[in-house]
Parts: sequence; C-alpha cells; structure tokens
Amino acid sequence: MKIIDDGAHGLIDCAFGVLLILAPHLLGFANGGPAHMIPVLLGNAAIALTLLTVHRYAAIGLVPLAAHLRADLCGGAALAASPWLFGFADVAWWPHLLLGIATVTVALVTFPPPAVVRS
Repeated sequence: MKIIDDGAHGLIDCAFGVLLILAPHLLGFANGGPAHMIPVLLGNAAIALTLLTVHRYAAIGLVPLAAHLRADLCGGAALAASPWLFGFADVAWWPHLLLGIATVTVALVTFPPPAVVRS
C-alpha cells in the first residue's frame, strides 16, 4: 500500500539523513570506525540525493523519483546489513538495522507523483 507522497518522502529523507548523521554521537559509538562512518556517509548521501531529486520540495530536481526510491532501497538494505558485513555487530547493530528497515519501508510505501505529459 502506497501512503506517502513525494513531498512527504523528501521531508522524511531529510529527517532520516540528520538522524543518521547524529545517531553515532547520540548513541555512543562515534569512534571513527565503520559503525560510526557508515551512517554518517549514508546520512549525507540521503540529504544530497533528496536535494537533487524531482519532488514537490526539490532544490534542484535532477534525479527522477523512481531512481531515488531504488537508491533508498539499496541504501537501506546496505545499512541494515552493515553491522555484519563490516564486522561491527558487537559495537552497534540495532540502530543500523532499525534505520535500514525504516528506510526500505518508507521507500516501499511512497507513491510517485502523476506523470507529467509534455507536448
């Protein structure tokens, strides 16, 4: 079921991006290792991609929403799996898993805007 429109998705992405950047500091694993750097990098990428995506609140609007949603799916899956892929599950696993699942979920329930027909 698609329940989030493109504008709301953009706002959620910006909030998720900030949360990803702050999570290592707020949750005590800001040590410069992969547990710290992966969410920071993905948070910055999420904000940048949101600013570049075509949606209601777009700053630039270069990236189609469909491509953005695919990137969210891939990034969310990578974030969720990262504690085990990069061997830091003993340091911090639950924030990465939960935020990764949330990212995938938001991407799956976002409906694209109606197609624009140009003549």
